[in-house]
Amino acid sequence: MDTCLAAARRWYAEDLRYKTPVLANPELIRAFAAVPREQFVGPGPWRIIPSPYDEPFLTPDNDPRWLYHDVLVSIDASRNLNNGMPSFWARNLDRLDLRPGERVLQIGAGTGYYSAVIAEIIGPDGLVTALEIDTELASQARSNLAGWPQIDVISNDGHIEAGEFDAIIVFAGCTHPSRGWLERLAEGGRLLLPLTTESWRGFLLRATRHGNAFAVSSIGGVSIFPCVGQRDAEASQRLESAMKGLAPLKIPICALHLGAPAHAEVEQVWYQAPGFWLEREPLATTG
Repeated sequence: MDTCLAAARRWYAEDLRYKTPVLANPELIRAFAAVPREQFVGPGPWRIIPSPYDEPFLTPDNDPRWLYHDVLVSIDASRNLNNGMPSFWARNLDRLDLRPGERVLQIGAGTGYYSAVIAEIIGPDGLVTALEIDTELASQARSNLAGWPQIDVISNDGHIEAGEFDAIIVFAGCTHPSRGWLERLAEGGRLLLPLTTESWRGFLLRATRHGNAFAVSSIGGVSIFPCVGQRDAEASQRLESAMKGLAPLKIPICALHLGAPAHAEVEQVWYQAPGFWLEREPLATTG
């Protein structure tokens, strides 16, 4: 059975290579093939969601091979809390460009599956600080991740007082980033943040730090569980208005700024929320 499971995990990882696709970081494939998903989703049978638009089904048995497909697996159906879609997170991690030895802050560790995947990518010399607000989930993650000593699971609301990180990835939808997250990014550090409305939908903001400036872009659409403490109702309405009629990959932004825009900068604002604003990409000129 162990041999069959190893083969199923390898097939699953290779399938992600072509489906996602994984183009920048082949270590992702090895990482997905190395982490036993069944260790993080509780005992079977499992409630499987083939895609966000399909009806869930209960597996007829507890064969872990049900888990080695590009599907959502329910963690808590009453809260719509799932072990996320592998192709979605493989795509995001590929664009985050994680490297061995890096320090990663993960906001929203859940039961720890993607914490383990990240740890496999950055290797034994890296560090994953995995934050989870739900104390029960944090306890499960801590137990599930005992085999990865480079992961530190902390139960809190995303607040971080110390440390510097090469990458920060948020696994829940926000209307604005925590200033602390941005201040903890090292030079050249990357932030991946789902910016979402009250519908849970929005886009994935990728920011890279250059001194006190942050270059940004959208890497695609997202529908995701909301982040406790990083939501503002008025900002959510502004985001919905700003995104109206735009494809997620066509968000016209170029920079992230801390604080509020100065009077002379108001015309440059594409979106503003507590503690930050996004600068509109300049219009292309012709002639």
